[in-house]
Amino acid sequence: MRNFAIYRMPYADVCVEIVQHEGEPERIASPLQLNGRSGFVVAPFTQTDDEPMVLIRPDEVNTFPVETVDDEPAQSGDDAAYESLGEDRMRQYYSVDFSSFHSRLVSGEFQKIVLARCAMLGKTADISLRTLFMRACQLYPRVFVALVSTSYSGTWLIASPEILLEGDGNHWHTMALAGTMTLGNLQWSDKNICEQAYVTSYITECIERFTNDFSVEGPYSVRAGQLVHLRTDFHFNIPDSNALGKIVSALHPTPAVCGMPKDATHRFIISNEHTPRSYYSGFMGPLDIAGSTHLYVSLRCMQITPDAYRLFAGGGILADSQEQQEWEETQEKMKTMKNLIDICSTTMKK
Repeated sequence: MRNFAIYRMPYADVCVEIVQHEGEPERIASPLQLNGRSGFVVAPFTQTDDEPMVLIRPDEVNTFPVETVDDEPAQSGDDAAYESLGEDRMRQYYSVDFSSFHSRLVSGEFQKIVLARCAMLGKTADISLRTLFMRACQLYPRVFVALVSTSYSGTWLIASPEILLEGDGNHWHTMALAGTMTLGNLQWSDKNICEQAYVTSYITECIERFTNDFSVEGPYSVRAGQLVHLRTDFHFNIPDSNALGKIVSALHPTPAVCGMPKDATHRFIISNEHTPRSYYSGFMGPLDIAGSTHLYVSLRCMQITPDAYRLFAGGGILADSQEQQEWEETQEKMKTMKNLIDICSTTMKK
């Protein structure tokens, strides 16, 4: 299997391709082992023997402009590029999970927890990976777009608005991104404000373990596709060559994809979500490429298999959360990839 990553930074007009021709990507046992390495990192929500953190070590690095995608000949006569598989069953699973998760919030055991799910879309047309990637770059200019394929992870496409950590070795940037509403809404609910405050507080505590030299900006509203989120930025300085691994270890997984308290909710998610997250809500990005690192949380993503697209989405729930509203939020988040597939399919039929 060819091991590669193609990515486009937010607002950039060029793409970077990293290809490993020889051998397999390096398995990374801990974020601490990222120090001093270079390549493209692909990390799962939870590391296992079957789903490890890996590093694509570049034998070849290319840059090229974002392209206008040419029309492709349709490979199927069907009207859609996919068909939903098992949607009623997935809705039932979500209801069971919501009840289980929510009971821990009502009891006070957790302050916040993130519930994720998967949707299976069976392919009825063959859209090339390059077309999907380039269309994603055009549709979502404000976010980090990456297409990654390795022998360990399989093939994933993400369009993520959330930075886990980026910097040049001394100067670092991360963010608290939480709270979701559809474009056009004008007022944040108390639930969204509270959810974002949990993440902000946690990240502040993480940074204070390493330095007092930091600044905070926010919260403010940012757009990602057809959704809007609350964002707070953190800029900080740590003159330590081994800082990257320590910071990633402290941050991942953040309460934005896990919950509060972090360790307890992480264990609960692993044991109780119906669908394992795999590489959804992990992180990926270039590590010390051209002197800089850009690691993003793997959100708004799908795994691409020969027969299906597996879309993932989640949302933070609190004690006053309502199941139907939370389900609809995951539906809105999945539209990032569903709309991409639809547009690529429509282009194919012209």
